[in-house]
Amino acid sequence: MQLIETWLADPERAFDLFAKFPAEETGFENPAAGMSRERFAAYVQGLRDEALGIGLPDGWVPATKYILVNDEGDYVGIFNLRHRLTDFLRNGPGHIGYGIAREYRGHGYATAGLKLTLAKARELGIKEAYLSVHKTNPASLAVQQHCGARIDHEDEREYYTRIDTSEGTMRDE
Repeated sequence: MQLIETWLADPERAFDLFAKFPAEETGFENPAAGMSRERFAAYVQGLRDEALGIGLPDGWVPATKYILVNDEGDYVGIFNLRHRLTDFLRNGPGHIGYGIAREYRGHGYATAGLKLTLAKARELGIKEAYLSVHKTNPASLAVQQHCGARIDHEDEREYYTRIDTSEGTMRDE
């Protein structure tokens, strides 16, 4: 299992993966939903700049969008890691967002991908990762809790979780 930066992925396979996700699904946002292949290629180029902090809109932070590749080489999910937080992100979406393609759900890929993304967060110096999850998505909450999340607070729609990224604190499978 590995994470690869979207701009280093096979362009056709990356396009096919992103095309599987709607624009929004229980909190996971896919800005590439409905894009043509040509427009998607430009979007992917922009993701590299976003990771480097180049040309970010006001209020945005650098973020790296990864593709989760399973041991068979299938592109199974998308993980977004924001390198730091603004007040909006701290009180909302947090550091990490993720989605697993429907046909790969229920096989442990979200847990494996989140663990890999938490390791990337640790490499960036993030000691505690902030995440959120829709209350209508108990499977995602279970994934986060399996990775050591605790519910920090909640509102009517979401749980806001925190995960210590220190080595040895995340639960093993």
